[in-house]
Formats: sequence, C-alpha cells, structure tokens
Amino acid sequence: LTFIDLGIVRFPGHRFATGKINLGELEVCEITKFEFIWGSDMKNRRKCVNFFKPVNIPDGYFCLGHFCQSYHSPLRGFVLAARDLSRSESPALLKPIDYTLVWCPDDWNEEDAHWHGYFWLPMAPDGYKAVGFIVTNKPAKPSLDDVRCVRDDLTDLCEPHGIILSIHSKISQYVFRVWKTRPCNRGIHEKGVSVGTFFCSCLWSRGEDLNISCLKNLNPVLHSMPNLDQIHALIQHYGPTICFHPDEIYLPSSVSWFFENGALLYKKGESKGQRIDPSGSNLPKGGRNDGEYWIDLPKDSTEKKIKKGNMESAKVYVHIKPALGGSFTDIVMWIFCPFNGPGCLKIGVMNYQLSTVGQHVGDWEHVALRISNFTGELWGVYLSQHSGGVWVDPANLEFIDGNKTIVYASRNGHANYPHAGDILQGSANLRIGIRNTAAFSNYLLDSSKNYEIIAAEYLGDGAINEPCWLQYMRKWGPTTVHDSRAEVTRTLSGLPETLRYTAQNIFNKLPNELYGEDGPTGPKEKSSWFGDEKC
Repeated sequence: LTFIDLGIVRFPGHRFATGKINLGELEVCEITKFEFIWGSDMKNRRKCVNFFKPVNIPDGYFCLGHFCQSYHSPLRGFVLAARDLSRSESPALLKPIDYTLVWCPDDWNEEDAHWHGYFWLPMAPDGYKAVGFIVTNKPAKPSLDDVRCVRDDLTDLCEPHGIILSIHSKISQYVFRVWKTRPCNRGIHEKGVSVGTFFCSCLWSRGEDLNISCLKNLNPVLHSMPNLDQIHALIQHYGPTICFHPDEIYLPSSVSWFFENGALLYKKGESKGQRIDPSGSNLPKGGRNDGEYWIDLPKDSTEKKIKKGNMESAKVYVHIKPALGGSFTDIVMWIFCPFNGPGCLKIGVMNYQLSTVGQHVGDWEHVALRISNFTGELWGVYLSQHSGGVWVDPANLEFIDGNKTIVYASRNGHANYPHAGDILQGSANLRIGIRNTAAFSNYLLDSSKNYEIIAAEYLGDGAINEPCWLQYMRKWGPTTVHDSRAEVTRTLSGLPETLRYTAQNIFNKLPNELYGEDGPTGPKEKSSWFGDEKC
C-alpha cells in the first residue's frame, strides 16, 4: 500500500524535496509505503481504523513507530525512519529493552488470538525516549529489532491532536483511545518535528505528559527549506484561486490602492487624519497595538468607492516560514479587503440581514499551504475563518487547474471555505447562528499569478524587502461605537420565548470578532505570524 499522489514538485540538485532531512545527529526520511497489520472494526468500515507497519525502509535507517488512519480515507500519510549520525559516545538510536502491552481486546481466546490487535509501548533505555507504538496481530511480544528509541536530548514534547479511535471494553471500565500527535510547541523558532506516529492509552488524562515524544531539529541551518526560486515555483504550482461571492459588494484590493485612494491615518487626540503614502512609509513602525494610531476611511464621496475594493489591483501577500521544525514549509497568503460587510442571522428557515453586526474597516484573511520539505508535496491547506480556521486535507478540496485548489470566500465576511454553500457558525442542529454564504462567480483572485512575497525570515537579512506597511502594528480600522450585540438582541426579540432564549445563548457564545466592532491588526501582529495556525 502507498499514499495518494496529489502532485509533487521535484527539485533535483537541491536539499529541499530530496526525501531526507538532516536534524543534526539524526537524518530522517519519510516512509509512505505500508503493510496492513490490523483493522479495528472491519464489519463497520465507516468507523474502522487501520494500523500499518512501514516497509521498504532504506538500509541504515530504522523504524520509529507504526502508522494508522481511518479506513474510509484514501491512504495518505507518513512515518519517519531515522539514521544515526551521532559522533558522541551515546548513540542517537538504541533498541528498546522490552515492551509493555498497552491494550488488546478483552474477548480473544487462543483459537482466534491472531485476528486481534495488540498495542505495544517500547520501553526505552535510560536517557532515551520512545517516539511511537508498535502494533501486532498476535499476542507474542514484537522483536526488539523492530523499532528504535531516540536519545532524550534529540526529542521534544508532543501532544495528542484529534482523536482517531475510541473502543469501549466489555470487561474493563477504561476506554481505549488513539490520537494523532503533534509537537507541543509549534512556530517559526520551534524545533519539534512530527514523527507521523500515533498515541494510544486507556488511562491518559488531559494535561498529563505523554509516554512518547516527537523529534527535535538541532541543525542550526534549515537546509531543507526552499530557496527563493523554489518558493516561486511552489506558488506557481500550487497557488489557489480565491473565489468571491457573485453578490459580493466588498471586494479585495492591493494595499497600495487602498492608500492611494484616500485611506487616512489617525492619531489619538487629533481630529484630522493624514493621507498615507502608497508604500506606507509614513505609517508608525514597530511597537504594539496600543490604541495610539488607527486607519479609517475618508468621510466624503470616495468612502463608498474604497469600501467596494478593486479586483484589478488585488493580490495575495505571501509570508514563507518553516513549520514543525523545518520539516514543512508554510506558504501563508494574506488577502486584504478595504471593508468587511455586515453579517446575516439564520434562525431555522429565516434569514435576517443585519445592518452593523460584523462590519468594520480593513479586513485581513489568509490561506496557508503546508508543503512537505521531504517531497515538495502539498500536505494541507489552512483556511482562516473569522477568529479561527481549519486545516483541510487536499483530498477534500476542489481543484480548478491541475494542482491548484479553489477557495471560496464568504459574502461580506470573507471567511474561507473549501466548498460553496451555506456554512452556519453556531448550532447546526438547531439551525441557529451566523450564516456564511459562499458561491462560485467570476470574481476570481489567482494567487499563482497575483502575488507578492513580503517576508521569509529564514532566508536571511536582505533576501526579501519587507514593505513599510508590514511594520505597522496598529489597527487597520477604527473602533466603532455602535452596540452590535444590541442589534442581535433586537432581532431576536420578535421570536417565541423558548426559541429566543435558545438563540440568545448560542449568540452569546460566539467570538467577539464576529461582531466586528474593531478594525483588525495587520498580518505581522497576528499570533500565527511567528506561531502556528489557530486550530
């Protein structure tokens, strides 16, 4: 079995996408070919999770753990295998000294023992850590040669992320659960590298440390990251097309168009705004969002024009950064809209268009492409959605041209979604919440052609000339004085009492960002600029 090929860019002669990454005292490679070991529920394929052993591991490399995924998903994943590069007295890799049985079915007998799954935790020697589990389909312990443990200083903390399997025992009171894992600390400067293995336990409680770790990239030079030519090639190969709603009034524009057409910089205590240079050179640089400055629209005939944006000038602003210890590259594409329109309430079959809720000057949304530095493959796409967002597997995206996906921006709010349709932010069961509507149209922004690289810190000083406006850390819109929540309350007041109470509770739980009473800060002030995406 092997994984789905969703389009891989090859860069022969470079350290990016060569299949191997040097982590300092370890060299790791991706293994994407697997041998099936056991399925959790072969009678119910929708709930079944399959467990695999990596195969075709290159000579000199060793298995670090096994892999699993849902049966109904196309097989697409990896585990890392490692080679010891250490020159110290303590090798980077050692065999386990034993195994501990973590779980097995409680209804097996000797006649059918070979049809069940057995989950084993490698017991590491002193000073070493296990980074994955081993699964067998027979009760005998695995061979100690089947896996390697990693020296403690070459590992980092990891955490469970997204439950995959939950099995209730007929005898034991404990539930056996399996999770995906990821490094606890994620961001530009963090070193944790995902191994691709899973975590499983019957006893683990949230907040406790795991009994496995991830790897740590101790190589001071990120050789595996793409160079500037490769970045351009990746954007042109994978760059998505952002599709705005056919009835969208508030379209995107370039930042320079926004400034050229009359956006004003205001300072606290001064009533008159100052015109902004097209490059943003007269914006205050650095500091923090302290409320001393903000951007607003002129209160004249040009205000309406600026709010509508300008598709002809629109582009995405690209930030390139290492992810997961330099084992991936995130190509983050920021989209700017001069204005964010009001939202729409949905209560049952009724839609209530609001007049102020959600509207604000200046709107920054983004899409992130996560690229494997082992292969150059598109591994995932992050879609920002108001105050958060979601990672989407490429298999669950629509493609408009070759390996280029299409992303749907919702009407007025510009939240990004993988498919057209109505998306409810609230309670889907009760059909109460904020309605986000996305649809195909001719308002298309092709990021593979219309882009500007604004930052790539890992390339070093001077490699990318960051625009002046990127250093502006204050708000791109004023703080409004209207009470958006009061408008929601007035809208709900005409509902029957029981429905009104339920709806009010749902809307009280929605994030403040949806009410749009503040203009946003710029890309560099977002936590995801140096950290990982909110998810």
